This record gives sequence, structure tokens and C-alpha cells, in this order.
Amino acid sequence: MPASVLVAGVLSALLLLSLVLASDAVAWLRHPGFLAWQTIAVAVTVQAVPFLLLGTLVSGAVNAFVPARVFQRALPRRPALAVPVASAAGVLLPGCECASVPVAGSLIRRGVTPAAAFAFLLSAPAVNPIVLVSTAVAFPGSPEMVLARLLASLVVSALMGWLWLRWGREKWLRLPGRERGHQPGHGRWEEFRRSFQHDFLHAGGFLVLGAMAAATFNVLVPRSVLDTFASSPWLSVLFLALLAIVLAVCSEADAFVAASLTGFSPTARLVFMVVGPMVDVKLIALQAGTFGRGFALRFSSVTAVLAIAVASLVGWWLL
Repeated sequence: MPASVLVAGVLSALLLLSLVLASDAVAWLRHPGFLAWQTIAVAVTVQAVPFLLLGTLVSGAVNAFVPARVFQRALPRRPALAVPVASAAGVLLPGCECASVPVAGSLIRRGVTPAAAFAFLLSAPAVNPIVLVSTAVAFPGSPEMVLARLLASLVVSALMGWLWLRWGREKWLRLPGRERGHQPGHGRWEEFRRSFQHDFLHAGGFLVLGAMAAATFNVLVPRSVLDTFASSPWLSVLFLALLAIVLAVCSEADAFVAASLTGFSPTARLVFMVVGPMVDVKLIALQAGTFGRGFALRFSSVTAVLAIAVASLVGWWLL
């Protein structure tokens, strides 16, 4: 970032702060509602940044150090078979959805079929060991909840990969128009640094927007609404799916949130844990920034519907 831009940004922020402090707006900034919004937005951002950092580090390393032929050998040649393999490979990345988006983008740039990359994007936040262990801790004595989460997440991720393979359109997918991979005459560490810097700053802005949206919902929706929806089996499923989307809790922590919703059925809480890592406001924002707004809207909408349906069926079967 040029020094002149940084200085201008700092001066603008100081000027805005001085205007706020010199006006009656300072009282509004001290309102309990705004303070709660501020706390939630910062908490969601701070919770997600380490995993976004992990994802962009992996993405940069893949781009700079891993030859394209490695991915071609690791996955089956037939895209239809590559999808379930990529879905199962999600267990290898101990991160949340913030990490999976830049990694999926890097995989596509390195020659992996988008259908397989998207299957990995959806499965990695939901089936990695950290998430499964946290689910077991949050639901002690309920191994069926861990199994249900693992099974439903794998099924949804594989189905979405196959759906993209069948009906996805290349024109819906937008990737940054820049050279990726090792280029002759450029040091690999320099390529790693530039790739990491671009992906982290680019995705970080959309992460903040998603965190602000989640905080707004938390502040505006009263707690009494939760009790109203909990009494209906179908409304509780739909409500917790919506709650998972807007709360944007990282997958490593969402099991504890689900366990605290004791007024809701086990199936509804399973839906919360399956939908959240695949479709939430910050993930949609990250997808929009990485793959384009048109892709994010289409992909997230279909994923949400499919995740609700599959999680409800698995919950009915196992729980």
C-alpha cells in the first residue's frame, strides 16, 4: 500500500473521529445497543481472522510452492469421481469457512475442477477433526449427533459439487485476473508474499462486512422470538437455519451455540450446525469477493436449501 494512501486514510479517520467527538453523536455511540453491536461485530471478526489467516497462508503456499501436477495426480481424472474425493479431503484442513474460500480459489487456479474445489470448500469447515471434537464435547454422551453432522455435511458437499458439475456455468464464476503459480524470474517466496497479501486484504474486507451484518441481526432480533419459533418442529428448523446464516459463528464454536438452544429439537440444532459452516453472511461476502456476486447468490441459495433438506432427513433418521 503506498505511503500517501496510508497517510490519507489515517488523517481521514482522525478527522472523522474529531467531528464525532465534537457533536452530540458521542452520546449515540455510548448507547447500549450500539455498544452491543460493536462488541458482537468485533468478536465475530476476531474469532474468524485467525482462520482466514490460515486459509490465505495455505492458499499462498499452494500457489507458490505446489506444482499443478500434484493436484492432477491426487484427484481422479473424471470430475464426477473427483467431487466425493475432494469432499472427503475436507478432513485435512483444520479451519473454518474463512479459510476454505481462499484455498478453494487457489485450487481452481491450479487446475482443479471447480466442482471438486466447491465440494472441498463446503466440507472442510464442517468435517475437520477440530469441529468434530468440539461437537462431541458440546453434546456429551451423544455420538449420534457427531455422526449425523459428519454424514449430512459430506452428503451436502458432494451433492453441491455434482450439481455444479451438471448445471454450473463458467460465466457465473469470476476469479481475479492475475497470474498465479510460479513464474520464471520470480522468487517463490516473493510470489508467496504477494499472493498471501492480496488474498488476505481482499477477503478481510468482506469478512468485516459479514461480521457487521451478523451483529445487526443479533441486536435487532429480541430473544422472545426464539421461544416463539421453538414450539413448531418445522418452523424451528427453518428459524435455526436462518439463525445460523446471520449469526455467522465459526464452525469450531457453533456446536456450543447449538447445544445452548435447549428449547429446540435435536434435528433443528443439527440443521443449525450443517447450514452455518456452508452458508452464513460472512461466507457469502467472502465468496462474493473471491468468485463474484452472481456466483455467491446462486451457490449460497442452492446450498442453503439442500443443507436444510439433507440435515432434516439425517436428523429424522439418526436423532
